[in-house]
Parts: sequence; structure tokens; C-alpha cells
Amino acid sequence: MKPARFEYAAPESLDEALGLLDEGSKALAGGQSLVPLLNFRLARPERLVDLNRIPGCDHVREEGGSLRIGMLARQVQLTELEAWPLLRDAVDHVGHPQTRNRGTVCGSAAHADPAAELPAALLALAARFHVRSASGTRVVAAEDFFVGYLTTVLEPDELLVEIEVPPHPPQWRFVEYARTHGDWAMVGAAVAGDRTALFATGDRPRLTRDLAVVDDPWKRAFLEEALA
Repeated sequence: MKPARFEYAAPESLDEALGLLDEGSKALAGGQSLVPLLNFRLARPERLVDLNRIPGCDHVREEGGSLRIGMLARQVQLTELEAWPLLRDAVDHVGHPQTRNRGTVCGSAAHADPAAELPAALLALAARFHVRSASGTRVVAAEDFFVGYLTTVLEPDELLVEIEVPPHPPQWRFVEYARTHGDWAMVGAAVAGDRTALFATGDRPRLTRDLAVVDDPWKRAFLEEALA
């Protein structure tokens, strides 16, 4: 299928991009989630705002002991992290090299697929989401960012411009079951210290250590064995 007609904008600054966002707009970064939705006409924006010409937004760097991930940082950049092994392990399960080379970390978080690996890993690591609009900025804790199926607290005129990840705890684990490597996860968990985030168990990644909340007995049994 082909997408419905839309206006295309390619701003060259963040301020210009923010000025274009409204109820009828969608922001495009890596496009690995949005483009299929456009092609199936599950998303029909009036305007597509392509962020890829905005400079200085593709960083993945350590700053004051924390990790800062810019809105255009590609998922493949996480594979180079030594000090945040949970993110490195999680991204290895995301799709295939072609999708990781193009997909963005912030885009995955903003898309909020409940079966996605990176939102759960960021939730387990107590990440902070830096959000900006034309009228101001705000910082949202990971546990408050995901609110439902493919839904976050982002308003139509806001962009997730950076993710801040605290120092990595010494204890961590990442487990997932998929039919084949790179396929959609059927169930999984990301563990960082005393925080356990489950994914593919509900309408959003959720922070809990009580596996009794998992309704599906097969998924619960897998998690109990994998996390034992």
C-alpha cells in the first residue's frame, strides 16, 4: 500500500521543527515504526516533519556519570557502550542490522510498543525523558512516560529531544523469548539493580518484581524460569 497524501517539511533547526508540530503532524526520525503505519494508512498525518536535517542531535555521550542520548542517535550506537551493558544487550535483540542502523533510540521510546526492548530497558534503568515544545521544556521519569498501547505523555506539539540514563548498577539481566532472533518479542524482562521492567506482558512496559501480574501462564512460567 501507499500512504495517504501529506505535506512534507524538512526543518533545519529544532526551533523550526517545534514550530511545525501540531495535532495534524507526525515527526519522522528513523521511520522504522512510522513508515509501515503510513503505508498501511494506520497513521494519516496532514504533515510529516522530517527531523533528519537538524544538526547536533545524534549524540550518545557520557556526561557527569550519566548517559545522554540525542533524538537522532541511531540504535546501533548503543552497541558501542561499555558502561551500560543492559542497553547494549537489549539493542542486540531489536530487529536486524538494517533496522538498528536507521532506527533511533528516542523514536523507539516515543513509539512505545509494549513488546519493544529499549523502552523496557530504559524503564529498568530509571531513565529521564527530556521533552521540548515551542513553549517550554519538561523532564519526565520513565515510570510516568509510558501510559498505554503505543501511547506516551508526549503532546502533539512536543518532541522527545534527549534521554538521560543514570549510572548503570552492577547487577543486571536481559531475557527475551522470540520465535527467531530479531522477531517481535513474545515476552521479556530487563533488570537493573532492584528494578525489573517487563515487556510484551500488557499494554506498556511495566515496572514490577511480582510476576503474578502476568496473566498469561506460559509467559509467567518463562519469566519465572529465566529470572530464577
